[in-house]
Amino acid sequence: MFVDNYEWMRQKDDPALLDYLASENAYTDEQTEPQAALRTALFEEIKGHTQETDLSVPVREGQWWYYSRTVEGQQYAIHCRAPIAGPDDWTPPVVVATGTVAGEQVILDDNLEAAEHEFYSLGSFDVSADGSTMLFATDTVGDERYTVRLRDLATGDSFDDLIPNTSSGALFDPSGQYVFYTTVDDSWRPDTVWRHRVGTPASDDIAIHHEPDESFWVGIGLTRSRRYLVIEAGSSITSEARILDSADPEGEFRIVRPRKEGVEYSVEHAVIAGEDRLLLVHNDHAEDFMVVDVPAADPQAPGRVLVAHTPGNRVESVDAFATHLVLEYRRDALPRVAVALLPAAAEAEAPEAEAPKTTEPATPAPEFSELAFDEVLFSAGASGNPEWTQPTLRLRYSSFVTPSTVIDYDVVSGERRVLKQQPVLEYEASRYTQERQWAVADDGTRVPISLVYRSDLRVDGAAAPTLLYGYGSYEASIDPSFSVARVSLLDRGVVFAVAHVRGGGELGRRWYEDGKELAKTNTFTDFVACARHLTDSGFTSADRLVAEGGSAGGLLMGAVANMAPDAFAGILAVVPFVDPLTSILDPSLPLTVIEWDEWGDPLHNADVYALMKSYSPYENVRDVGYPPILAVTSLNDTRVLYVEPAKWVARLREVGAPVLLRTEMSAGHGGVSGRYEAWHKKAFEYAWVLQQLGRPEADGA
Repeated sequence: MFVDNYEWMRQKDDPALLDYLASENAYTDEQTEPQAALRTALFEEIKGHTQETDLSVPVREGQWWYYSRTVEGQQYAIHCRAPIAGPDDWTPPVVVATGTVAGEQVILDDNLEAAEHEFYSLGSFDVSADGSTMLFATDTVGDERYTVRLRDLATGDSFDDLIPNTSSGALFDPSGQYVFYTTVDDSWRPDTVWRHRVGTPASDDIAIHHEPDESFWVGIGLTRSRRYLVIEAGSSITSEARILDSADPEGEFRIVRPRKEGVEYSVEHAVIAGEDRLLLVHNDHAEDFMVVDVPAADPQAPGRVLVAHTPGNRVESVDAFATHLVLEYRRDALPRVAVALLPAAAEAEAPEAEAPKTTEPATPAPEFSELAFDEVLFSAGASGNPEWTQPTLRLRYSSFVTPSTVIDYDVVSGERRVLKQQPVLEYEASRYTQERQWAVADDGTRVPISLVYRSDLRVDGAAAPTLLYGYGSYEASIDPSFSVARVSLLDRGVVFAVAHVRGGGELGRRWYEDGKELAKTNTFTDFVACARHLTDSGFTSADRLVAEGGSAGGLLMGAVANMAPDAFAGILAVVPFVDPLTSILDPSLPLTVIEWDEWGDPLHNADVYALMKSYSPYENVRDVGYPPILAVTSLNDTRVLYVEPAKWVARLREVGAPVLLRTEMSAGHGGVSGRYEAWHKKAFEYAWVLQQLGRPEADGA
């Protein structure tokens, strides 16, 4: 029998608990005091590589260009807009001498909104189609419950409308007369969609959809065409969508296709050869998903295949525009983008609000062409494309060595125009190298590892200090991306590596299925196999290897700490999910029931219970000679409660493990708010990592 001596820590408002966390923070401060100078150096390096006063690439929506900018010394973004020059103006405006855009109108300054708060997060942000009214929703605690406010953009005056306790993602309907939003239940599950009429009290709002199944959550959106409002309900394995013609915002939503256990689908509206169609990305008898189009008036009719199922090509989404379709998918552990021109593209216009035809399109199915990129490792995807009639596709591209780059792609000519690359001061990409290696797991499965390091590091072949990152849950893929903070590690001769373990989505749906529920231990053994591969090949050594993971990746950290403590010189666990059995056994805890499809249901399945008990980091702490461990959490986190790492650290200390706990007292799951505070947090974590690796000083690049 397992006796939990630390369950008392779950009482968040208990003064004894708050005193305990404060004492742990004081102990961590004392133990890490020798790293103070290094933390300061790291913070200044992050700051020094960052262009603090900067501007995002403007995105056209309606009659305005929308963008955000930052100002040196200010924590948060300033959201702005400037008028378009005319209906054919699709070229983003240039920055003028003042560092802004001509005709700029500041519509929301997060710095002003956050001024009286220790924590600030923007959860919803939308402007009505006519550009007259803005809605925004803020969380000033960290519990991801937001208050929606409305503002007149002509006068700057706030409306009396105030909608508290919403989830994120509130939006206007096309008329601007209604706001649609979701709220959460006591378990923090978004379960109800509401309609609010602008100018009326929130007490008059109408609940238009409630999801009673505790394993499902709901959300609401609008198709790019603005033709349909879409309510999506989904669990980890099943989904169901409802649509409503946006011309009738008080009407009844209709089901696209009834939920069928194990079948997931998403909906997009397209006009193909003049006919209203719905594009469905689904996995019904298609493990890696496929795309069909169906009549919008009869979405349960047989569909035409637009993208056939191809094992190993995991289709993730399809976007529709007036003239083209955009497909996003992944192959060989990298994201891909393909574009297809629609028939009669030159004449295509925004759809009229008329009854769509139900016949199959007479024209052939559009053919997709994949966009090629030069680097061996990269991330690419559509980003910032709100307009139905836009002639270009906005892409965001990056890699481990290439800073985030915004590209406009002409869908007809194929021309690419780089609009902006993230400015990184005192940085040259040629000084760094990225590569892909493969480890072999215990069952013979090949597991990809992505690495980036300073180009001169491998000249002598000596074991290099290495930080190995892992996640491996929810089919989330850890794609190659650039990090300003990471440059400080690379310049100190540290290799940064990502273990793309099973449970993630890098190699398709089967990769995910083989790392969840009763196959969950594959996630842990894959990570250990990656660590052993790097040490056995001489790339690094166990005394020069630190592991890092957060949230579900924090569970990975706790599991491998018990499984292979000798493989690591240190373990960094951020908001770690380390007491999974306790949490998943209790349906009253936040988000528990919707997690059963991911981890299994130990409350009703003995096999799941036995497996979770065997790998739960908290319940399997024992005297095995743990490496140094740093656990970082947040008091107001609603996804992974602070109590999990707090209890875990207490158990580890019982067996003499060198463990530290840092609790942010005004933060949520994503940590502290404000960019400078986030840099300080990253500097704290990286200083600890570098101490374990024995690399506190910069080598120079």
